[in-house]
Amino acid sequence: EVQLVESGGGLVQAGGSLRLSCAASGFTFDDYAIAWFRQAPGKEREGVSCISSSDSYTYYARSVKGRFTISSDNAKNTVYLQMNSLKPEDTAVYYCAAVSKRNWGPVTPFTTFYPYWGQGTQVTVSS
Repeated sequence: EVQLVESGGGLVQAGGSLRLSCAASGFTFDDYAIAWFRQAPGKEREGVSCISSSDSYTYYARSVKGRFTISSDNAKNTVYLQMNSLKPEDTAVYYCAAVSKRNWGPVTPFTTFYPYWGQGTQVTVSS
């Protein structure tokens, strides 16, 4: 059974940092791309970052590039999202999602259908 479990969310002041974790199980980590998405109240879900660790591939949405860093620890089957210089507009529920790389493309990683999702973790940035 595929499972994705996020952790690390919380309340932080603008300019602060948080590190989210996504612990994965039930699939071969190297065969999957894992992405972070977020959804703020009243807004559509948006892709934030994506990683394919076996290919050394990372991708960032324009809104977070230079502030967020995605990484993975393959020994722990865990993906991290280091978020620095947080802004109030980063406030959202953050989800990690996984897809087999057979069904995924690196050019437009957020338009892929991701069949596996975590439960989400709340990030709140106060001004």
